[in-house]
Amino acid sequence: MSCGPLSGIRVLELAGIGPGPHCAMMLADLGADVLRIDRPGPRVEHPELHLLNRGRRSAVLDLKQADAVEALLQLTETADVLLEGLRPGVTERLGVGPDVCLARNPRLVYARMTGWGQDGPLAQAAGHDLGYIARTGALHASGQDPEGPPSFAANLLGDFGGGGLLVAFGICAALVERATSGRGQVVDAAIVDGVATLMAMPWMMASWGVWRDERGTNELDGGAPYYGVYETADRKWVAVGALEPQFYAALLAGLELSDAPSREDPSNWPALRELFTARFRQRTRNEWASHFAGKEACVEPVLSMTEAVTDPHLAARGTYAVVDGHPQPAPAPRFSRTPGALSTPPPAPGADTVEALREWGVDAGPLLAAGAAWQA
Repeated sequence: MSCGPLSGIRVLELAGIGPGPHCAMMLADLGADVLRIDRPGPRVEHPELHLLNRGRRSAVLDLKQADAVEALLQLTETADVLLEGLRPGVTERLGVGPDVCLARNPRLVYARMTGWGQDGPLAQAAGHDLGYIARTGALHASGQDPEGPPSFAANLLGDFGGGGLLVAFGICAALVERATSGRGQVVDAAIVDGVATLMAMPWMMASWGVWRDERGTNELDGGAPYYGVYETADRKWVAVGALEPQFYAALLAGLELSDAPSREDPSNWPALRELFTARFRQRTRNEWASHFAGKEACVEPVLSMTEAVTDPHLAARGTYAVVDGHPQPAPAPRFSRTPGALSTPPPAPGADTVEALREWGVDAGPLLAAGAAWQA
């Protein structure tokens, strides 16, 4: 029996990719009973390695058939949340749009995860993380070289930072409001909106006149030599984030630079960068990590994904879990009374059709016979 803070919350997830499953994973990690509704299709190879699908069960319904649509609507009657990540209008055409579902269950939180949102000129356009962060200004602002191309961290900023986390937050907020009003509502979570919220600090600094709309010239985008990455003697990297004066003083002391030019004058930044670059190339990454340990200079080793799993601090906190030899992030955030936990491994599509539908009050027998449902 789950004891996470979302224990007792029932979530229907219409299968998708990326930010939708990420949201459902987090809800399941924190105790929600999540039933993933998969589409009929070819057999998925190694479903247990689809880590974004962990913690919930799977039922296959063919929503192109009326019986399956009716079954899903029955499921919504006892659900707290329906999460979908299809293009605007798709669930309406299937007969399971928000108006229909909320008529069956006025307390339902109907969460819609898209890239561009439910309206606007691009609402029906295809897209991916890179395009979303490009349109919002976040990509232009990312990178150290004003003359070079912008940089991006895989698909983390848009899909997961501005997407999965945003819709999870929206769902939880709607559930809190429902506790007072007794009514559900539609949550329109667009990645472009989420990325824009993540850009609040650069916009704030721009309003102060201390953020230029030119990549690689600002304090937090690699323009400042005391906030960036440096290559080490073994061709690895360290990250330097010595923003505050006391941390910067510790950085200079650790690098044994007693006569460095003042950082307050940006015209000195190129010279400072050359000094830091030359100094960091004198030792290996791990030597620098050991040297700066405990010095509060905000110098950290740039670890690979594999190295991060065994990092002493992250290992002590259990930030990563290794299940059947496969590393994965542990549930977050943490709760003092109702901790989340890794529960069931990712299921094969349709592995739980009969059992899960029965527990949610739907008889799978007629659906299986009609070909509207499928049991793995």
